[in-house]
Amino acid sequence: MGARARAFGKPRLLVVGCGDVGMRLLPLLRGRFRVFAVTSQPQRCAQLRAAGAIPIVADLDRPASLKRLAGLAQRVVHLAPPPQQGALDVRTRNLTAILPEGAQVVYISTSGVYGDRGGAPTPETTPVAPRNARAARRVDAERVLRAWALAAGGRVAILRAPGIYARERLPLERLQRGTPALAPQDDVYTNHIHADDLALLAALALFRGRPGRVYNAADDTHMKMGDYFDLVADTFGLARPPRLPRAELAREVSPLLLSFMSESRRLENGRLRRELRARLRHPRLEAAVAAMKP
Repeated sequence: MGARARAFGKPRLLVVGCGDVGMRLLPLLRGRFRVFAVTSQPQRCAQLRAAGAIPIVADLDRPASLKRLAGLAQRVVHLAPPPQQGALDVRTRNLTAILPEGAQVVYISTSGVYGDRGGAPTPETTPVAPRNARAARRVDAERVLRAWALAAGGRVAILRAPGIYARERLPLERLQRGTPALAPQDDVYTNHIHADDLALLAALALFRGRPGRVYNAADDTHMKMGDYFDLVADTFGLARPPRLPRAELAREVSPLLLSFMSESRRLENGRLRRELRARLRHPRLEAAVAAMKP
């Protein structure tokens, strides 16, 4: 049997929102699936083909462009973010309108849905309490997908990801600008996941995720945000950021940046081990960043 015939015999997988994490996901799945990757940018088609995917130009903001996706694949990895404005995730609504009955969906959400936990341990059973519109749109997307699964006999597994990092996704520009961080007495716990590990978890959730299940897609590190900035600064030979009390910092940074520095939680990730049987490639943030030293 030729390679083309074998490819056509594989089950189909649709990757929606094939950005950085999606590109890391493709090598993990292209041997098992005939992968279709949705992009709204025609200029990315060559890149997606080179990565082993079949590109489809479509836009979640334009429902008419999604018609060709209807019934295309029974397995879907949904990586697309919600719109930047509004109370609802209309993109996820548009996507569920073309999903086939009985489909299996893995959705990458955000740990921001938990809101501020004051540094408390945060398992997946913690009620959602979004404090900003970004997180509220993610909560809306999760609810839309659960409702779709119930109505269409589908399955959805939700990965709630914290701060995603990689060598290309470190706060180097922020450090070079000298943007201040919170003083230790006001600092917040932050959580992280390497982009490669998030791609791995998405792949595992396709095979091992339980229907309707939420997974905290976080590594094993519980670190204060300012300590993370210091770690990156020390690793790359940059000056550590100045530390300011919260009241002073609020006058120095944008409201968007301040919102990221106003929520503190320590994600528990036991389900990744027990149910997805995941072995993270980068379980400790300190070791992963140290290995990136130039």
